[in-house]
Amino acid sequence: MFLLISYDIANNKRLPKVAKLMERYGERVQYSVFECLLTPSQLAELQRKLRRLIDEQEDSVRFYRLCEDCRQDIIIIGDGEITQGDEYYIA
Repeated sequence: MFLLISYDIANNKRLPKVAKLMERYGERVQYSVFECLLTPSQLAELQRKLRRLIDEQEDSVRFYRLCEDCRQDIIIIGDGEITQGDEYYIA
């Protein structure tokens, strides 16, 4: 499945840990926004790992699942490409 995942991390110690984890699962398209191609089990694993890293009272991680039709309608103005078939998952 294709997901757009964004985060807002309040603490500067947690922020690089979240960013490093996200880089293992997808491609950064903005400072705190990633495009990810994940299986359901990879998504569950990522969510479990994020829950251990973040403070749910201060931080926020949002997952937007985009259907294939929606993905085809993505418009980019300026530099960038839509993440294609390569999976970025690293165990």
